[in-house]
Amino acid sequence: MSTTASDPLAALGSLPGVPDAVDSVRTSADRVYGHRVMRRRRNEVTAEAALRGSRGSAALSGADWNLEEVRRRTDFSGEDEARVVGAALRLTAEAGQLLSIWRQSPLRVLARLHLVAAGGATPDDAVGRPRLAGEPVDEPLIEAPLPGAEEVAGRLEGLSRLIIAGGSAPALVTAAVVHGELLALRPFGSHNGLVARTAERIVLIGSGLDPKSICPAEVGHAEQGRAAYVAAFEGYTSGTPEGMAAWIAHCGRSVELGVRESTAVCEALQRGAA
Repeated sequence: MSTTASDPLAALGSLPGVPDAVDSVRTSADRVYGHRVMRRRRNEVTAEAALRGSRGSAALSGADWNLEEVRRRTDFSGEDEARVVGAALRLTAEAGQLLSIWRQSPLRVLARLHLVAAGGATPDDAVGRPRLAGEPVDEPLIEAPLPGAEEVAGRLEGLSRLIIAGGSAPALVTAAVVHGELLALRPFGSHNGLVARTAERIVLIGSGLDPKSICPAEVGHAEQGRAAYVAAFEGYTSGTPEGMAAWIAHCGRSVELGVRESTAVCEALQRGAA
C-alpha cells in the first residue's frame, strides 16, 4: 500500500479510480438527501434504511432472510440464523448512539458493539474484548489467515490513532479501511463481520456523508453477493494499490446501492405505497 507517514488514509484517496468512486458516492448521497420526501418523512426513511441495512448485514453473516420476515419477527432467540438477524438489528439501532464516543475512543465503541451483538450468547469473559492467544474465532465467511492476538492488539491501536487524529481522507476511504481492517483482524471471537459493517456505518454517519443514516452500505454489500464481497476483501488484504482501490470501489458501490434502495423507499412513500 502506498501511503504517506502524515496521513496514510488520505494517500489512499488518490489511488486510481478512488476519486471517481468518492465523487460518485457523494453525488448519490446528495441526490437522495434532496428528495422531497426527506423534508416530510425523513424518520420513516431512516427507519426503513435501518431495517434493510440490518437485513443485508445479517445476510452476509449467513442469515439471508426475506425483508418481510425480518419486519414481522419479534423473537430473535432460538436458532442460529434468528440470533444473527437479532444481532444485526441491535447493532444498527446502537450505531447512532455512539458517534461522539467513536471520535474519542474507537476501541470503546468496538467493545460496545461486540457486547451488543453477542447479546448474552458468548461467555461473559470473552464479550467486549479482543481475543486472547489461542481463542477460536467463529467467522465462516472470511477465510483469510487469522492474525495473532498480539498483532491484533497493535493494529487495533494503530487504527484507533488514525481515527482519533482525523485527517483529510474522504469518508468513503476511511469507512472502507475501518471495515476492511476489522474483517482482516477479526478481533473478537464472534460477530466480527456484523461489527465491521456497523463500524463502517458509524464512519459514514459521523463524517457527514450520511448524517441521517439513509445510505445503508450493508444493502449494497449484500446485493453484490457474498462472493463479490470476499473477492473485494481479498484485494484489501493483498495490500497492493490495485487491491486497496478495488475494495474501496466495492464499498463505494455498496453505498450507491444503499442509496438506490432508500430512493425507492422515498418514491414508494411519495406514492402512498409504503
